[in-house]
Amino acid sequence: MPLLDLDKITTGVSKTWEGFLRDWDRSLRAGNYPETTRYNYLLAAAQLARYLNENATPDLETEDAAEDPTEVTRAHVEAFQGWMIETRSASTALNKHKGLQQFFKWLMLV
Repeated sequence: MPLLDLDKITTGVSKTWEGFLRDWDRSLRAGNYPETTRYNYLLAAAQLARYLNENATPDLETEDAAEDPTEVTRAHVEAFQGWMIETRSASTALNKHKGLQQFFKWLMLV
């Protein structure tokens, strides 16, 4: 059974996020990225989307970003990274950060 199940990874994200993640996966496959790398990158972006959807606070204004990754701000990513460090570990947060760097780098080219 393959490691990467895109339907499972995108569970709980908006249709817009899902579409971007599917497009990004196609781009990663075209770039011959290993399945484990693709999985880790896509999981990081999907976790950010779910975090934004589930952790709306008045000061963070996550509603638009939870629906569309083009609305994500630095503050959103930093809040997610802080939450990752609190709930996982610093090394896990660093891995998520690396995946998100790649996602937003790709997103700027779309």
